[in-house]
Amino acid sequence: MACNFDQRIDRRHSDSLKWQKYGDRDILPLWVADTDFRSPDCIINALKQRVEHGIFGYGSPPTELIDVVITRMADRYQWQVEPEWLVFLPGVVSGLNIAVRAFTAQDQGTIAPTPIYPPFRTAAKLAHRFQLNAQMRRQEQRWLMDLDALEPQLTGREKLLMLCNPHNPGGTVYRRNELENQLRFAQRHDLIVCSDEIHCDILLEPGVKHIPFASLSEDAQQRSVTLLSPSKTFNIAGLGASLAIIPDKGLRTRFNSVRQGIVPTVDILALVAATAAWKDGQPWLNQQLDYLRNNRDLLTRQINAVSGLSLAAPEGTYLAWINASALNVASPALFFERHGLGFSPGRDFGDDGFVRFNFGCPQSLVKEALRRIESAVNSL
Repeated sequence: MACNFDQRIDRRHSDSLKWQKYGDRDILPLWVADTDFRSPDCIINALKQRVEHGIFGYGSPPTELIDVVITRMADRYQWQVEPEWLVFLPGVVSGLNIAVRAFTAQDQGTIAPTPIYPPFRTAAKLAHRFQLNAQMRRQEQRWLMDLDALEPQLTGREKLLMLCNPHNPGGTVYRRNELENQLRFAQRHDLIVCSDEIHCDILLEPGVKHIPFASLSEDAQQRSVTLLSPSKTFNIAGLGASLAIIPDKGLRTRFNSVRQGIVPTVDILALVAATAAWKDGQPWLNQQLDYLRNNRDLLTRQINAVSGLSLAAPEGTYLAWINASALNVASPALFFERHGLGFSPGRDFGDDGFVRFNFGCPQSLVKEALRRIESAVNSL
């Protein structure tokens, strides 16, 4: 069945955080990472069926969902996951915060790439832990983390390496040798690894494959926490269904101990949506990936034709990390907002010379945004 990703669904006066931000101002919301696509029918129909049951008491992850996750990891990544390794969460962000508090003490710290998705930064800040940042550098049209340059800064008090694959905001999908380099770094410094892999299904570069960090080896598996969710892939972030895969019993016990009484269980409707998404959503996803790939290619081509802007085509995610530092404006995000464009500010990720453009939307919106970008730059 063909899906209509060109359909413009009015979200401006709904409960959408993304569209509410600018109210009735003529600003295109291209910031927070949810898409403007209708979720697949398999999810909507499963939710309707569950709602018709009419009772919404306390629930627990259904056996079907656990089986779907285990089968998915085996089929896609040849990673054999056990049911007891799964810890269901209402969001990946809560998983990041739990990991920081579970695996570091007050005088210890974390290591994370920069620029990076803001919750990586705030998780350390909120827990009052220090954080060292490994700079992401553009190499042959890809953003890669420079761990070697970080080595002289290490104090021995770093306990947690936080990874993001595919990388948000740069869009890099790490190759096996790159992941193995990250593993060797973790081994040298005896680090636990928390790997956010929420965008693992959104792969846009032909031939590129996602490799879970934990699937590299037995050692990688035993030192890792892998965070996953169908939320970005199937546009169900508002339902809050995520999970951590934690093979090591000791790490899992520490993680659950910190979570206890603070982070709630997953909503029963979210569990229904997650099961339907991972079980029956692949045909819809295949079409979405084709659509997003076209959006990415259009965006990359036209952004790089604008003087003062540059973009390395993201290999994964629906997020474009646009370098606007050559525009010589105080804040690119504020500059573009004055021209009707609501991007995520680069400063939230660690570099104020950039903006993040969410192209998970109808292509007509991307084209209008490109028209506004060109007009804004020409006004300088």
